Amino acid sequence: MNNKLKRFVSMTAAAVISAVSMPAVMPVTAADTTSFPYVIEGEDMEGADLWTAIYQTEIPGYSGKGFTYITGGPMSFTVNAPADGMYSILVKGAEILDENGKKEGRFQTIEVNGSEYSKTVAYSEEWTDYDFGMVRLKKGENEIKFLNKYGYMAIDYVTVSEAEFPDLSIADDTLTDPDATPEAKALMKYMKSVYGKNILSGQQEIYGGGHSVETTIRYDASQDKCLDSDGNEYEIDRDSKDTDKDGNTFYWHCTGSDGQVYTYNSQNRNYGYNDYDFEMKYLEKTTGELPAIRGFDFGSYCPCYAWDDGVAQRIIDWGTKKNGIVTASWHINVPTTMADYTLGEPLDFAKTTYSEKTDFVTANCYKEGTAEYDYFQLCIKNLAAELQKIQDAGVPIIFRPLHEAEGNGPADGKGAWFWWAKEGAEVYKKLWDFLRDELQNKYGLHNLIWEQNLYTWGDTSNQWYSGDDKVDIVGYDKYNTQYHRHDGNASGVPNEDAEAGIFYALYDMIGGKKIIAMAENDSIPSLTNMEVEHAYWSYFCPWYDSEQAHFVMGEEYQNVDTLTELYKSDFCITLDELPANLYTDSDTPDDVKVTTTTTTNDSDTDSALKGDANEDGKVSISDAVRILQYVANASKYDLSSQGKINADVDGKAGVTGSDAAEIQKYDAGLIKEFK
Repeated sequence: MNNKLKRFVSMTAAAVISAVSMPAVMPVTAADTTSFPYVIEGEDMEGADLWTAIYQTEIPGYSGKGFTYITGGPMSFTVNAPADGMYSILVKGAEILDENGKKEGRFQTIEVNGSEYSKTVAYSEEWTDYDFGMVRLKKGENEIKFLNKYGYMAIDYVTVSEAEFPDLSIADDTLTDPDATPEAKALMKYMKSVYGKNILSGQQEIYGGGHSVETTIRYDASQDKCLDSDGNEYEIDRDSKDTDKDGNTFYWHCTGSDGQVYTYNSQNRNYGYNDYDFEMKYLEKTTGELPAIRGFDFGSYCPCYAWDDGVAQRIIDWGTKKNGIVTASWHINVPTTMADYTLGEPLDFAKTTYSEKTDFVTANCYKEGTAEYDYFQLCIKNLAAELQKIQDAGVPIIFRPLHEAEGNGPADGKGAWFWWAKEGAEVYKKLWDFLRDELQNKYGLHNLIWEQNLYTWGDTSNQWYSGDDKVDIVGYDKYNTQYHRHDGNASGVPNEDAEAGIFYALYDMIGGKKIIAMAENDSIPSLTNMEVEHAYWSYFCPWYDSEQAHFVMGEEYQNVDTLTELYKSDFCITLDELPANLYTDSDTPDDVKVTTTTTTNDSDTDSALKGDANEDGKVSISDAVRILQYVANASKYDLSSQGKINADVDGKAGVTGSDAAEIQKYDAGLIKEFK
C-alpha cells in the first residue's frame, strides 16, 4: 500500500465528518474596500505630472485633463482588495520612443507591493490597450507603482479589475502528427484529462558525464578480469573490447552483481559510473515519492564527439518498468569554428558549443550542398537512431528540441543564447519545421509529442511560435529565484511564485488551444500559490543539480517543507498515481472525461450506473471498499472496464481513494450526485 493510500484510509472518516460540519466561507467585507473595476487617470497618480503633448508630439483622444509620461520618479496609487487574489491591470497608453525600430517596443515595469512585473510594450503613436496581465494583490491596501527603468511610456488611464480565469478544458488533445503512435495519443489524452485539475510532478536528470562516481574497479589483464580493491569480480562486456594508444587491451564496460554498469576511464584506467538517479533518490528520500515525469537529454550524440550515455535505455526503463512519463530536450552542439571541423571526424569538446558564439550558419541547416546541412543531417541521424529504439519499445516522448528560442531578445534574434535561434524567428521556425519533417517522414518516428519551449513569452514571442499545426504543448522555463517574488513573502528565499501572469498570457497567445507546461524551473511553485493564483501548469520539471547551481537540493532554490507538501498533496500527481493503462488504452481518458461530466446517477442500464464499482446494480459502501481494494492491489482486485468507468466519480481522471470517499459521502446522504 503506498503512502498516499495509507493517508487516505486513515483520514476518510474525518473527511466525511468535516464535509458535514464545515461552515460556509463568508466573503470579506470592509467599508473602504475598492470597487472593481477601478479606473484612475494617469495624471491623478501620486507623483505624476500632467502632460497634453510629449514635447512637440501630440497624441489626441486622451480622457480627463491629459495624461502622464514616465520620465522621472515613480508614479503610484493604492487599492484595497477584499481578499488575497489575482487582479488584471490594463493601461491605456502610448509608446513613441523606440531607439531600435518600431517592431521591437520597449521594456516597461510596474511594482505591486514591492514586487516587479515587466512586459515589452509595443510601439504605438495612438492610445493603445497594454495588458500588463494578472498581478497578485493581498487582502487590504496594495500599492501599484509605475517605474522609470527603461522608459518612456505615456499613460492616459489605468484599469484594475478582478481577474477572470478562462476555460482550460478547450485545450486540444489531438496530436499534430496524423500518424502518431497509439502510445503517444494515449499519453496526450491522459495529460488533457488532468489538465486544469492537477499538476504532474517532474524532474530533469543530468546528462552526458554528470554526477560521476569513481571506483576502485580495474581491468586485470593477467587474469582477464575486472576486479575492485576488495577482490569482487565484475562481469565484462566482451563486445566493448578496445586497445589503448600503447596497444594494451581493455574493455569499455563491466557490470556489477546489482546491475550497475561501469565505464572505463582511459585517463585514470579505472571504472566509474554516472549517477543519473541522483535527483530521483533525493526526492524519494525527502518526499517519499518519485515524480511522474522524468526529463532526459540527447545532447551526448553530437557528431563531433558522439558517445552513448545510455539515455535511450534509461528512457525505455522509465516508461516500461516504472510506467513513468518521459520528456526530453536536445542540447546539440555545433563546431565553434566550422573550419576546425571535418565531417564525420571527432572534434575536441572545447571547440564546440550550443551557444550563439559560433560561425555556424543556422539557415544552412535546411539548405542542401552546405557544410551545415551535412552536419545537421548527422545530428538528426544520431538522434533518430536513439528515438527509434524508444519507439520500438512503445514509449512516447514529450519532445522539446530547439528550446528557449528567443532567449531574452526580440524577433531579430539579438540576445538569444542558442545557435538555433541566433538568426531570428523566421530561420528558427523553418528549422523547427525541417526537423519535424525529417524525423517524421524520413525516419518514420511518430512517438513524439512536440513541445515548443520559448523563454520570455513576451509580446514578440508569437513571432517565434511555429503554429498550432506544428506544436502540441507550449512550455515556459521559470528561472527567477533571484528576482522579486509576488506572494508577499520575503525575497532572498526560494521564489515559489506560480507565475499566473505568464501562464494566462501564454493562454491568450495560443487562444487556449494548447496544454501549457512549466518545462523547466528553478524553484517549484508552492501549492498555496498555485491555488490562489489559479496557475494550473500541466507539469513542473526542475533542472538538475550541478556545481553551478543546486536546483533540487539547494536551500536557495527549494524549501524542503514546500516541496514535500506539494508532492504529498492531492493536487500533485506522482509516479505511483499514474494510471496502469497510461500507454495502452488511448480511449480510456476520453471515456473518463465524458462520464465525469455526468451530473446524475440515473442510467439506462445497471452496468453503467455511476458509482457502481462492483456492478451489482446499486451504489453503496461496498463499492467504496471495492475501490480501496483495487487501489491497494490492482492485480489481485482488478475492476472490469465498465467497473472502472463507474468507479471514477470525483471529477478527476483515474480510479483513486478519492472516488471511494465520494461514494461514502453519497451513501451517507451528504451529496446527492457525483461530479
